[in-house]
Amino acid sequence: MDAHDVASQIMARIDDLPYQKAVPMRQIRRAYSKEFRSKSPEFVLAVARELLRYGRQRWIAYELIAAHPQAFRRLDVETLEELGVGIDSWWTTDAFARILSGPAWRDGLIESGTIKRWARSPDLWWRRAALVSTVALNLRSQGGVGDVPRTLAICEMLADDGEDMVVKGLSWALRALVVHDKDAVSRFLAEHDEVLASRVKREVNNKIKTGLKNPR
Repeated sequence: MDAHDVASQIMARIDDLPYQKAVPMRQIRRAYSKEFRSKSPEFVLAVARELLRYGRQRWIAYELIAAHPQAFRRLDVETLEELGVGIDSWWTTDAFARILSGPAWRDGLIESGTIKRWARSPDLWWRRAALVSTVALNLRSQGGVGDVPRTLAICEMLADDGEDMVVKGLSWALRALVVHDKDAVSRFLAEHDEVLASRVKREVNNKIKTGLKNPR
């Protein structure tokens, strides 16, 4: 079967599920990832591209790439931006940034200049992608070890952005960094107090003081 047929098969299995829930869909994805271990990175990327044509459950395509080490290592700026075409909501953007672009940046497959270019984009979803990409640098469960300079460089570029989804992304980026360097995040809040959204200041300060975004 070629990549188109395999992608069609994957989507048919997902569509046949009685409930469109992440757990059973991920079970299907994991079964294909196991099958793809012997496949070339080009094949896996081709299947992912075909899945993206469906315009649904983009995260399945992204996870297939992330779960295939050779395919993941093929990611570069051109390929990532091709795979990101069509991000237009918080869930599509966050799937792209959490699963692909953030880890690719963390692992040195793309340069900081790429993320900074996204941060300057007129498209709010690419600006959010820039912020959410920093999460992989800091989230321990994703292999992040903490990266104050790279995280705050992106946060500074978007500190005064008023788009709600960008504001929420900024809060997330800063909160992910708190576990590594509370003092650096506190200084950032103080230095940008006049332009930061109240949500960012409230949620990040809560994280610094209590360890929670919204303590009861």
